[in-house]
Order: sequence, then C-alpha cells, then structure tokens
Amino acid sequence: MNKRWTPHATVATIVVRDDRFLMVEELSGGEAVFNQPAGHIEAGETVEAAAIRETLEETGWHVAITGLLGLYTYTAPANGITYHRYCLIGEATNHDPNAELDEGIIGPQWLTIEELRASKRLRSPMVLTCAEDYISGRHYPLDIITEHP
Repeated sequence: MNKRWTPHATVATIVVRDDRFLMVEELSGGEAVFNQPAGHIEAGETVEAAAIRETLEETGWHVAITGLLGLYTYTAPANGITYHRYCLIGEATNHDPNAELDEGIIGPQWLTIEELRASKRLRSPMVLTCAEDYISGRHYPLDIITEHP
C-alpha cells in the first residue's frame, strides 16, 4: 500500500512599515536565515488566527490581518516535505518587547526589498516570492477564504 502524500499546511504574514518588511531571523539547520513570521496551522485553528499567533510568537508584534496575498507551495529539498503556505497581509498594531519568542528565533528584523533581494540567507524561495508579490500589488480580500467549523 502506498503512503498517502500529506503536505503541511502553514501560514506566513507579510507586514510592511516604512517600506520595510517584518522578518524573522531564525535558526534552521544550524544556520541563521530570514523568513516571514510563519508556521504550521494548528488543529481547530483558522488561517487568520494562525497568522496572528505565529507573528506574535516569532516577533512580539501584534497584527491585524487585512488580506490574503496568495497560496504558495514548496517542496523543501532538505526534507522532501511539501508546504502549502497561506500568505496573509497584516498591519502591525503594537509591539510587546517582553514577548517570549519561540525556540530557535534570533529576533525580528525590518528589511527593505533590496535587502531581501540581496540576501543569501532566505529560508526558502517563497520568502522573496511573497515579498515581490506584495510589492506588485497582489492582494485579495479575506473573504476569499471560506472555513467551515
């Protein structure tokens, strides 16, 4: 019997302020890399709630989700896992400097698109693709996502 293919459902949040993207500097495979605030959707959690939670846990920033940027897929060569990423757009509302960040997080960074384009430390190709799509004006309303309880 063949093993069923099961992609991982994840979220990422694009937050831009003063032409800078909120990024997470984190350890992955022993290396410091940059990613949008991102992570797995937990059982019973909505896509929007997951994005809000992951952004707070990884950056200390509270966000209001305003739209959907898109759905992205990527199969990581390091582990062969396929990730389905819902990339949401959020606005930073306030920062909690005392927030306890997830294990492996070095800290939040605000980077320009030029810094992202030049970086050799992006966690996956989705990081730059999502930032470029945001710059291009790609935005969808949140009601494009229908979730049944």
